[in-house]
Parts: sequence; structure tokens; C-alpha cells
Amino acid sequence: MKQKIIDTGKFLGTKGFAPGLSGNISMRCDNGFIITTSGSRLVDLQFDDIVFMNFDGSYDENCKKPSSEKNLHNEIYHLRSDINAIIHCHAPKSATLAACHIPMDRKLLADCVFYFKEIPVAPYAMPSSDALVHNTAPLFKNHNAVLMANHGIIIGADSLENALYLVETAEFNAEVYINAISINSGCSLSPESVSEVYTLCR
Repeated sequence: MKQKIIDTGKFLGTKGFAPGLSGNISMRCDNGFIITTSGSRLVDLQFDDIVFMNFDGSYDENCKKPSSEKNLHNEIYHLRSDINAIIHCHAPKSATLAACHIPMDRKLLADCVFYFKEIPVAPYAMPSSDALVHNTAPLFKNHNAVLMANHGIIIGADSLENALYLVETAEFNAEVYINAISINSGCSLSPESVSEVYTLCR
């Protein structure tokens, strides 16, 4: 599991989705989850940069400290038993929409409708704060991805592989979204077309 996180971090860093020391990754396991550590650089993670945290919030204080966003990951896992992996990153197009408080709720691309239905924006709160958890986690009751205002994007999925796939898909859709609304506001799918896409989700 740690090797999967290392490989995912390298991919995110190489793609420019986790610049500097930004972003964090976790995977659910028995009685808790493993998560990248505070101040780690995703592009060159080592095994000791990934630590275990219990669902009660405790962790081995002899190891490196877990990510400062650990409580957000923990709350999402509590809310969604079907989510087994979470990626938070600062992919630039998604972060642009987050900085502008623009949700991806226009039905512009069928694949975005299929995978996300929509991606809302959580109100701004200081990164790593309890307020960020309060503003962001509840949106996962009905969504698999959330833009955090003036921050970045966080995505949950049933596996780390699928979470990474959704990060790529969301970032592509963010780029198209920005381009479309800058040209002529974009042409949304008709309600009938959206309904057809939703039938594929069943």
C-alpha cells in the first residue's frame, strides 16, 4: 500500500499537480488509514513519509507527524464507507476554479457528468483547520470530489487507482471548463442528454 502511495505521489508531482510540499494522499486499512506525512514532497516520497493513523485520531508519536489535513481525511472515511483512498492536490486548473469559487456544475462534458455529476466548492477555511473539515467533509455525502475555495481539490474513490484517475479527469474537465466559459460561457448538455448519461451510472 505504501508503494502505491509513493508511485501516485511521483505521478502527481511529475504532472505538476502537487507543487512544492503541497498535497496529501491516504488509503484506508484496518482500524484506520495510512497517510503522507506533514511537510513531505509527494514527488519523492519515501516509506517513512507514510504513517498510520487510527480512526480515533491517535498515531505513533515516534514516527513523523501525519499530514496536517489528517482530520479531513478521517472525517471523509467516517462519512463514506465506500471510499478507500483520498487524494488532495493543487492541480492548477482545478485550483484556478477553486480560487474563483466556481463550481463545475455546468453540464459541459459527458464524462464529467458521468464521473462527478458536479464538483461543488466548499467555503473557504484555513488549510488544516477544523473549519476546513466542517466546510468540506459534508459535501462528500453526495459528491466524490470537492473544490476547496482558494485552496485545491480533494477526491475520494474506492481505490487509489480510481482516485488518481478521477484527479486526472477533474483536471482535464477544469481546463475545458475554463476555456469554454472564457469563449462564450459554454454550451451545456440538454436535460435529455444529461438523463441519458445518468442512466449509464446505474
